Amino acid sequence: MTDVAAAETAQALAGVDAGTLKALRLSRDGAVLSVELTGPGKGNAMGPDLWAELPVVFGAADADPAVRAVVLSGSGKNFSVGLDLMAMAGSLTGLTEDPDGGLARARTAFLDSIGTLQDAVTAVATCRKPVVAAVQGWCIGGGVDLIAACDIRVAAADARFSVREVKVAIVADLGSLQRLPHLIGEGMTRRLALTGEDIDAAVALRVGLVSDVLPDPGAALAEGRRLAELIAANPPLVVQGTKQVLEATRDLSVADGLRHVAVWNAAFLHSKDLVEALTAFLERRPPVFEGR
Repeated sequence: MTDVAAAETAQALAGVDAGTLKALRLSRDGAVLSVELTGPGKGNAMGPDLWAELPVVFGAADADPAVRAVVLSGSGKNFSVGLDLMAMAGSLTGLTEDPDGGLARARTAFLDSIGTLQDAVTAVATCRKPVVAAVQGWCIGGGVDLIAACDIRVAAADARFSVREVKVAIVADLGSLQRLPHLIGEGMTRRLALTGEDIDAAVALRVGLVSDVLPDPGAALAEGRRLAELIAANPPLVVQGTKQVLEATRDLSVADGLRHVAVWNAAFLHSKDLVEALTAFLERRPPVFEGR
């Protein structure tokens, strides 16, 4: 690692002390931020630390102009085996009658706790910097919620996916039921969510959950980084605008979507990056975009 790369790793994300994180490991190479799930539960199980750290890290990535794209991966053999049932047991089963003799207060608190977990995953989806997920091994339950919130997903050949909440008496509530239909269709989403069955990387590719399957985890991570670097080389404000338009117009009619993007470009098309793109084309050289 060069001195510059080492410095960027140490200062991976403005406003975040990477040394205090317990469930995520951060590093930065140029404009690409790498976020790695590290547990602390076995198989990168998702416990309280992860839910607290996701919105902090992705909120900071959204705000840091040095970051133009993010790669999300899991450490070890698996991306994530899903919710850490042992660590989260108190939250899941702690709905007891409150001292005032009713359940409303306890149920309201439980509703709020679900909202907090949902917000953690949504922080990935709403991050203006595109997020590429590189998946290996098991990706179960909350892991699927998390990758569904990403912009691009690639997988190693050993990857296995499961919307398994139904198997543990939970209605999936962190985004899979809402985001997967846009990725793999209503029918396949219902099949996965109602059966809790596992699918392998080949099926995930066929139904559109992932865009590429690579031979092994190392190759999947390298492909994720390659895609992130391609994104980071493009004009950052245009990349962010493209993501915003895709999100905002997903449920609109074609006519309404066209109007939305027309208004967006009327406001933001004229930029120094556009001048740079045209100048570089005429001068037959690679453009250098500054997000201006």
